[in-house]
Amino acid sequence: MAKPLSPDLRVRIIRAVEDEGMSCRGAAVRFGVAPSTAIGLVNHWQSTGTCEARVQGGDRRSARIENRAAEILGLVGATPDITLAEIADHLFEAHGERFVPSVIWRFFDRRNITFKKNIAR
Repeated sequence: MAKPLSPDLRVRIIRAVEDEGMSCRGAAVRFGVAPSTAIGLVNHWQSTGTCEARVQGGDRRSARIENRAAEILGLVGATPDITLAEIADHLFEAHGERFVPSVIWRFFDRRNITFKKNIAR
C-alpha cells in the first residue's frame, strides 16, 4: 500500500487551492500528484477541516456478519455438525444476506473456534 502524502505537502496543496485560487487539477500538476489525490484532499479539508491522513487498511466489512454473531453461535450450539455452507444458506433464507463460506470461516477464526474432524464426530 502506498504511503500517505507528507503533512507539509498536504498543506501546500490546500493553500494553493484555497488561498491562491488554483484549481485542484492545477495544484496537482504543480506539486506532482494525481488530480484525484488533490481533489480528494481538498474535499476532505472542506468537509472535516483537517488535512491529516485517514487511517489506512483494516477491516471494513466484517460488521455485517458480526451483527449476526449471536444467531450464528446459537446455530452452532444447537447443531454442532453444521457446515459453513448450511450457515450461509440459513442466513440468506432468514435475512436475505448472502455470505460466502470463507466469510463465515473468518468469523469463527476471529473467535478461535475450530471444527476438527475426529472419530467422535
